[in-house]
This record gives sequence, C-alpha cells and structure tokens, in this order.
Amino acid sequence: MPEKIVVIGGVAAGPKTACRVKRLLPDAEVVIVDQDSLISYGGCGIPYFVSGDVSDEKELRSTSFHVVRDEGFFRDAKGVTMLTRTRALAIDRQAKTVKVKQLDTAEITELPYDKLVLATGAAPNRLQIPGVDLEGVYVVNDMHRAMAIKNDLAKGKVAKAVVIGGGAIGLEMAESLADLWGVETTVLEYMDQLLPRIVDPAFGAMLEKHLKDNNVTVYTGESATSLESNDAGRVCRVVTPKRSIEADLVIMSVGVRPRSDLAKEAGLLVSEQGSIVVNNRMQTSDPAIYAAGDCVEIINQVSGMKNNAPMGSLANRQGRVAADNIAGIPSQFEGWVGSFIMKAFDCCIGGTGLSHNTAKTLGYDAEVAITAQSDRAHFFPTQAVIMLQMVFDKSSRKVLGIQGFGPMNDSVLARINAGAGLIAKGAAIEDFSNLELAYAPPFSTAVDALNATANVADNLAAGRLRTVSITDFLQWMEKPQAKPQWAALDIRHPKEAAEFVGKFGPELWQAVPYVNVRSRYNELPHDKMLIIICDAGTRSSEVQVFLDSVGLKNNLVLGGGFNAIRRIGADWWPS
Repeated sequence: MPEKIVVIGGVAAGPKTACRVKRLLPDAEVVIVDQDSLISYGGCGIPYFVSGDVSDEKELRSTSFHVVRDEGFFRDAKGVTMLTRTRALAIDRQAKTVKVKQLDTAEITELPYDKLVLATGAAPNRLQIPGVDLEGVYVVNDMHRAMAIKNDLAKGKVAKAVVIGGGAIGLEMAESLADLWGVETTVLEYMDQLLPRIVDPAFGAMLEKHLKDNNVTVYTGESATSLESNDAGRVCRVVTPKRSIEADLVIMSVGVRPRSDLAKEAGLLVSEQGSIVVNNRMQTSDPAIYAAGDCVEIINQVSGMKNNAPMGSLANRQGRVAADNIAGIPSQFEGWVGSFIMKAFDCCIGGTGLSHNTAKTLGYDAEVAITAQSDRAHFFPTQAVIMLQMVFDKSSRKVLGIQGFGPMNDSVLARINAGAGLIAKGAAIEDFSNLELAYAPPFSTAVDALNATANVADNLAAGRLRTVSITDFLQWMEKPQAKPQWAALDIRHPKEAAEFVGKFGPELWQAVPYVNVRSRYNELPHDKMLIIICDAGTRSSEVQVFLDSVGLKNNLVLGGGFNAIRRIGADWWPS
C-alpha cells in the first residue's frame, strides 16, 4: 500500500514538505489541505506587491518559470493533491485521520494518514482597542488583504495612512505607501525605537532618520488607543495618548501568534508561548506527526532560547527537513541565528545573532565595535560607506551578533550572511578577523569591512582601544554642561571642524588635524576627557594610541565617527 501523507497548510512549509516527500517517495499519496483559495505564495513579497515593485499578485504565486502554483499545478506538475477551501477541523491520533470541511459545500470528510504534517502558520495580532473592525483597517497576512489594500490605493481612497508597528513588515508597508503611491504616511511604534529587540538604538535611529528624510513621519514610544470612523463607517483617525492622526487607511502590524489550536486540541505538546514543540527532526510529541513553519518553536543557536520565528526562508528549510525524515533520510534542523535584512527606500538594514541590549539582558559580558567602512575599494566609482556593528563577549571573545546599515545594494547583505554562518558555529573575534573573503575592487576592500570590524573588536577586547558609546556621546552633546570635564577633539580637516568650533567654542570643541596631532598635542587640555572624533573612527584610534604614549590617557574614541552621527541626525548639528 502506498504511504499516505497529509499536510495541513498550503503557503510555504506545507508545499515544500509535500513536494519534497513526493520526490523522495514517488509512490506516496500526498495531500495538502488549506482553507484559503490562494496558496503557495511568497508572503514576504506582499509589501512589494502593494508598492508596485511586483505588478501582479500572480507573480507571488508563480514559479521561477512563470507558472501559477494552483491546484492544477500541484496535481499535474508535482503529483500532489491540493484541497483548497478546505478546513482541517480535528485530528484523531488513534485512528490516524484528519476531519476536514469543504467550505463551499459544507461537506465533512475524513482523510487517513500514515504521516501528518502541520504547517498551519501564524495569525496576525490585533490591538484590543476600539475601532479595529472599521473599514480601511487591515492586517497584512494573506493575499486577499494585500489585494484589498492595493485596490483602496488604486481607487484613490487613501491620502493618509498610519502603520501601527515599527517592525520589518510594518516599515516595508510604510515605504510601499509613501514611495509609489505618495501617501502621507505615519508609523507608530510602542517601543522607544524602530525594530525593537532586533537592532540596537543607534541602528534603529539611523533607520528612523532615513524614513523621515523620505517623508515618513515616525513616532516611537507611542501607540494607538482607539480608531475613529467617519460617517460612512470608514476609519478616519488614529488616536494616541499624545495626538490624533488623520488616516484613510490603517495597517496594523503588531506581530503574529502561532496557529496551534489544532495541535493543542489533538493533545500535542505546545509551548507556553503557543508554538508547537518539535525536535530537530521536526517531529512533534507524536512521532507520526511533524510540524514546520511559523507555527513551531525553534531554538536560537546563540542564546539557546526557544521561540517561533515567522520567516519564509526558515519555513522552507524546515519543510525539507520534515520531508527527509518522513522519507527515512536522517536530517536535522539545528535552529536559527536570527538573520534578517530589509529595504528602506534607497538604504537597507540587516542583522544576525543577538543585539547588544539582548546580549546584556541574557547575562553576557557584551561589548560592541561600531565601524564605518567602505563597501568596496575607495577608488572604485560606486564605493559607499556602510555602518557595521559587532557584538561580542569580552570574556570569551565569542561573536554574538552583527548589524549593518548602508545603501540598497549587496554590501550589507554580504557581511550579514558571512557573519551568520560563523556565528552559528560559535566563532570568535579572530575567526572573523582571519575570515577569507573574495576580493576585487568592484566588490570589496583588500581588508574587508567585516574583517576590519573584527579587528576593532579585537582591540577593544584586548584593552588596546577605549570608546565612548554613541548613546553617551549624543546625551553629552544634548547637554554638554552636564559634563563640563568633557571636550571634543576633532581631527578632521580644519574646514570640516570649523563649523563645530564656531558653534560650540574652542573650550568644548578642540580642532587639531590628524596630521598635526604629534606636533601639537601639548595644546590639548590635561584636565578633560577628550572625545576623539573623525569621520570613521580609524584615525581616531591611531591618535588615541599616540596620546596614550605621551601620557594623555584621558581620552575616548567615538566609534563609527561622524559617519554614524550623520546617519542618526541630531538637533545640535550645524546647519
């Protein structure tokens, strides 16, 4: 008898599992059940469909050779039976059957299985506030809602929009609304920075400034308390504790929760957070039932903590592992490191591993190295500066995380991907310093930006470099009188430093060019903490070594230099 495989869920992990099983077990009877009519689509591409970068929703549901993945495709090309508009109601683990309901006919039947796969995904959270059910209020979790949003935009119904939630999906939607459609867009984020818990404050601030520079209004530390409607019943206003914001469209992007009710009702082990518990072979607490995708709990390979990670890339990897084990091929999913990247107009931001704040919270002796590096040879015409941060444990020298911010090209992605591979293997600072990376001037520098950032981390860990955090520097610049014993030592070109000397005065802002420090160091005060500043931090670190050698050890380097501050923005910046 051919083996019967039933898969519940037809978006990412489900189809991946089903098609892989069919390739490994050609005689198996493989059935996918999904309650929707649109299946096997790239959910992460929804913001780009709304923006117009992807012109037709069918492109998100098509193969690379432009065939729409529908019931006929799975039947004819894959040998997989796809039951759309069919909802799984219950699992009978003893009888090994799944009770399903065909939503168009209300017919209830039972599907027998030898192996069952749960790929039920995640459901979007909704704030429990008045007005969430008004017309014009959307969550972004399926193609139907994506098409409804785009339809509202195309019909000219939307002049002003509010995105509630400053995570990756919310910010991608904000860009979509503001860029192509020219919608006056506001982002509300409850936490005090964008991408909270994912990146550290300095990188969140870089992203916030870039959004504002592109006419997206951002309010952090603030969330909606109610949504109000016009006479026609459509949303017209978002109310917060601080303001009222007019809106014709509201996107609620406040996270997701695993869809695990079916598993829980069947008596499968589910975590306190609601994720289906699986082993590294993607088996649930019932050996005949597997689970994959946004509904499962996986381990973070750096922190050891378990949670769900709703990402299409992970769902596909997990689906393959589940299929291999169903087919008798030993295969393991070891977890994830926490890698991400997102586009924001003509820039991008990405990261992998732990943020500094998270690492400190988890008890690591964590420190950061922040650099401003050329993404390719400085003499190459398309050279640009990227900001990189390495989070590491000072005691063990283990690298815990990487963050990057730069132009919308391959430069940040390449360093994040390289970092992810090393971090997953428990690499130390020296492993990053000595990492071999392909080099040619159009692609990188001879000492790659990732190598250089590791070298800075090495100097910090060894005590050869002392830095001031960007946060502490910005706080000082907001109220310099609070620390009168501090002064800036600006070693850039005199023309660059002159406007700051003019604004703050020579007592607060000392200007001595890099090439003159060795001959003019006697002019520097001995009774103040000197914050050494250049554009990137490289020259500043050299100056620190020299000043230390002549007894002026009361100094700190601003890591990342003015390249970092310029991207964050500051009220005190000379106009």
